[in-house]
Amino acid sequence: MVFTNIAFFKGVIGVYPLILDNIAFLISVFILFSALTAIVLSLLSYEHTIKPVLIIILLVSSFAAYFMDSYASIVDETMIDNILQTNLKESLDLFSIKQVIYVLFMGIIPAIFIYKSPITKQSFTQAAITKVKLITILTLVIVSILWLFSSHYFSFFREHRSLRYYINPIYYMMSIAKYATKSYRHPDMPLIKIGLDAKIVPSDAHRELIIFVIGETARADHFSLNGYKKKTNPLLEKEDVINFTNVTSCGTSTAHSVPCMFSIYTHKNYDKDKIKNTQNVLDILKNVGVNVLWLDNNSSSKGVADRISHIDYRTSENNPVCDTECRDEGMLVNIQKYIDEHQTGDIFIALHQMGNHGPAYFKRYPKEFERFTPVCKTNQFESCTKEEISNAYDNAILYTDYFLSKVISLLKKNDSEFEAAMFYASDHGESLGKNGLYLHGLPFVMAPDSQKQVPLILWFSESFHADDIDMSILKSRTKQQISHDSVFHTILGLLEVETDIYNKNLDITNRFAKLVK
Repeated sequence: MVFTNIAFFKGVIGVYPLILDNIAFLISVFILFSALTAIVLSLLSYEHTIKPVLIIILLVSSFAAYFMDSYASIVDETMIDNILQTNLKESLDLFSIKQVIYVLFMGIIPAIFIYKSPITKQSFTQAAITKVKLITILTLVIVSILWLFSSHYFSFFREHRSLRYYINPIYYMMSIAKYATKSYRHPDMPLIKIGLDAKIVPSDAHRELIIFVIGETARADHFSLNGYKKKTNPLLEKEDVINFTNVTSCGTSTAHSVPCMFSIYTHKNYDKDKIKNTQNVLDILKNVGVNVLWLDNNSSSKGVADRISHIDYRTSENNPVCDTECRDEGMLVNIQKYIDEHQTGDIFIALHQMGNHGPAYFKRYPKEFERFTPVCKTNQFESCTKEEISNAYDNAILYTDYFLSKVISLLKKNDSEFEAAMFYASDHGESLGKNGLYLHGLPFVMAPDSQKQVPLILWFSESFHADDIDMSILKSRTKQQISHDSVFHTILGLLEVETDIYNKNLDITNRFAKLVK
């Protein structure tokens, strides 16, 4: 409680400042949560479990304390899911000397002390009596504190519930228990098939070529297309793009948002188990004969592309554009060959960017894109100014602008053969230091807009302009509030796939709805 709860007590003091009237309450908070922690640990600690349990909790708590203190991160169910899906390369981006110090002094050294401490042998009866006495005394302490400071705690638990997310180790232990329960609740749940009636409308005489770019950690207010003061989109501003300015993500992490984007389930009825065990829009496209390909320069598709063709571009074996790391533009090198090899049927290609994946933003772009300076070149944000952090982040946005312009150029070359379109949407945003918050992944209800407001951009070839989408009407809708809920249905609309599960009200273009009137 003393060493691994700095973020928690910092939050408490932010609400209840260190003034004379609050001192007694603040002391009671420390005693209350210390007693609660002791009860939880005592329930897990017995003769043969006490050392391994306490050693593991100390080590995990030291890591949790580091991320909470450094980035204001929260170790909830979503974060646990992210951790389990994080690869070694992403983990190395988070590594620092400060992290080593945290783990050494808050985890390893106390763990060694516990390992070497002798355990007093007791009979089962003695041990049970001792444990009951301890829990009884601690419970009385908790009840007494809640009674003495009832008015304070009524406000504390009702109006400042988010503070509980930072209680170390209780909250992450609860989150692990919830995650484990949900993960193994339906281990053999069969795949739910959807859109079995789907077909491409008979009136579709043209082949479609759609490239969907899944952005990574791009926040809408850092796109100059949306009025940002720095020119982060100089190339896209020269193109006839349709830029939506009021878009909300499904979640605040890749593991949450990417599966949700391609799922029939919306943000409101999001359920990880259902999404995992239900076909997505890519399955529907594949079933109706669309050539579907997923290229990934990120950690993975998070299960979205498990049943379609997919290629990992994080390695130089597949990605020809690698320097300090493999670049997003490498995913474009062989696309024309793929298009030429598929002479029949529509084509849908998903490109999953590395984009602005943090905290090492300075690694996310080639040197020639370092136009905004000075730049933060470390993952230790406390050693950088907010301007340096923002500059590194914005340079990565600038590289995404270049990448998207290359996608558009490729599509233009295929305009004579296809109705071609680019659909870009970021999975979530990012916090860059405002109110002490960094990175992303906060619970949706408490996350700032910077983690939820994302860019969404459409580009159409001339053949699309000449067909059945009224561009003037579409451009008039760019300020309307939309969300990731529209991705599933807009993809169906762009490829003119007819099915009962298509919702024309969630299709941004409303193209298919117009065709079937």
